[in-house]
Amino acid sequence: MSSQQSTEQSGVQTSAQKPEIRIEALHDMTQFQTCVDLQIAVWGYSDGDVIPRRVFLLADRIGGQVLGAFDGDTIAGFAMALPGYKYGKPYLHSHMLAVLPAYRNLGLGRRLKLAQREDGIARGFELMEWTFDPLEIKNAHLNIARLGAICRRYQADFYGPSSSPLQGGLPTDRLYAEWWLRSPHVLQHLGESFAASGHEDTVEEEVLVPHQLAQWKQEAATREIARARQQANREALQTAFSRDLAVVGYRKDPNGDGNFLIGSIAAASIAPSPAPPVQ
Repeated sequence: MSSQQSTEQSGVQTSAQKPEIRIEALHDMTQFQTCVDLQIAVWGYSDGDVIPRRVFLLADRIGGQVLGAFDGDTIAGFAMALPGYKYGKPYLHSHMLAVLPAYRNLGLGRRLKLAQREDGIARGFELMEWTFDPLEIKNAHLNIARLGAICRRYQADFYGPSSSPLQGGLPTDRLYAEWWLRSPHVLQHLGESFAASGHEDTVEEEVLVPHQLAQWKQEAATREIARARQQANREALQTAFSRDLAVVGYRKDPNGDGNFLIGSIAAASIAPSPAPPVQ
């Protein structure tokens, strides 16, 4: 399956126990083996779905990223990206992000993404992409509302059957997150720019993700309800994208439901802002 894993889920840490986490690049095979072990701990993958340590080594060697979140000597989470080429320019595809259950609710997913962004900008990248499950509310909220990613592509059953019990046997549908690293849209979401861009996004419709979906997927008696909702949302999002609309925002309701905010986005909103001057 190998897509982004939200870190905004329940864990055992409390604010009084909050560890001091540092983010560092990973370079050796022992560290890469820990990333393999983390995949199993987070997703429950079988051997056929686990990304082997040689791929992490490859990502590190060919200009990608392998970043680890350290609590002392413990690697509590990681993010891995591979370099790609699209729109006539190089970009980064963030293939995997995982955080151990005991370290969730500490914002490590966002910190790892921001570390990826910082490194990407320093090396001249304008775009980072990744895929995520549109049924996972906390993932979507992190990616869209907190990081400022937009979505304009949907792939049904992206990875085929998954061995992860979290998938509940449903097709591995994925949305593509586009993260334009220095765009006005992203700068505003990250609080790095509070000036109006002059190109406001217009929300035309919404797509609902009920908060019960995670439970529906796990129980045989309600799995078909989850499958029907997945199909309905797939059609709604694909239809919106065929009309040149995009996911421009995300809202979580007080009861826990998620809502994709669909509308048009101006090209200027995702164009790179000028690079800051060298100090």
